[in-house]
Amino acid sequence: MFSERIDRLQGSLVREILAVASQPDMISFAGGLPAPEAMPKLDFDGLPANLSQYGPSEGEKWLREAVAAEMSRNGVPVTADNILILTGSQQGLDLSAKLFVDHGTPVLVEAPTFLAAVQCFGLYGARFVEVGLTPHGPDLDELERKIVGEKPRFAYLIPTFQNPSGVCYDEATRRRVAELFDQHNVVLLEDEPYRELVYDDCDRAPICARLEKAPWVHFGTFSKTAIPGLRVAYLACDERLMPHFYKLKQAADLHTNRQGQWAMHKLLTSAEYPAHIARLREFYHQKRDIMAAALDRHFHDLADWTIPPGGLFFWLKLRADIDSYGLLQPALDRKVAFMPGKPFYANPRVSNELRLNFSHASPDKIEEGVKTLAEVIRAHL
Repeated sequence: MFSERIDRLQGSLVREILAVASQPDMISFAGGLPAPEAMPKLDFDGLPANLSQYGPSEGEKWLREAVAAEMSRNGVPVTADNILILTGSQQGLDLSAKLFVDHGTPVLVEAPTFLAAVQCFGLYGARFVEVGLTPHGPDLDELERKIVGEKPRFAYLIPTFQNPSGVCYDEATRRRVAELFDQHNVVLLEDEPYRELVYDDCDRAPICARLEKAPWVHFGTFSKTAIPGLRVAYLACDERLMPHFYKLKQAADLHTNRQGQWAMHKLLTSAEYPAHIARLREFYHQKRDIMAAALDRHFHDLADWTIPPGGLFFWLKLRADIDSYGLLQPALDRKVAFMPGKPFYANPRVSNELRLNFSHASPDKIEEGVKTLAEVIRAHL
């Protein structure tokens, strides 16, 4: 009755947890939800009436030009012709899977990695090749060994404030990754949803800007800096790939909502936008430090972690050798939600790690939630 890929279809644990976490008395550290008070107020005054009609599949030219200008300022010299507007950056993962993945195709990913990428690539039959992370980025010796031995069709990387680990690749790692991809002609899928949420000095230069020969795709989104409900995002790519992405976008949903594109263009090109980003960074910086202090108080003997220089997450490794997945229901029973480590690995394994989001909960709820979660863990040691 169904296609053979339905046997590989997996649900998203984070979406299932968010359904529970939406209860008013629940403290949620689970999803990557922006704080409502940090979102900009969008002004739809002056919305052109013609945007109610069907639009171009590649996205509105004025938004693509604004995105291209922003990427060029960040070191990736592109034009509007290199930009495709997406219905959420996760659509870019789906289009990429359709373009590159057959059943059994080797796909290189970080370990851990973004769970929705695993869900998407796995649906199309990817065979995952994992590379472990260090505090500076992927283990470069392992990366080279697996590129040579496994010959992945592409590598999916999150170099800046990696989800879930919070790792930001340093300059030497970015340079070496680019060299390896050029040398072995590996396609780079570079996902950067958190790059603007920076709190400490670190290298954020896109790896795709360093490539000389290897094909590349760069994903960006406005969900973390503006309004996630608009589902306006984009990909930039090597000119060799754009004709394929354009046709895949046509086949997927024809085009991204035009009113949302207009609202994002208005915000992105406004004189207020730089000040909005600065306020956003300060707001989340404070929340990060509040959670760091709460972890020092309540988790000092339970787990190890590093303070992320940006993004929205702490990644904790429990000192006890226990499955963090088994702690989820007891925590939910105490009205605290978090993400266990297991779903972030492409190849299934037991994990004693957990991801905590600090952007959504209020400061007093961060303290209460971290304290409660520590009590849950102690009760199961």
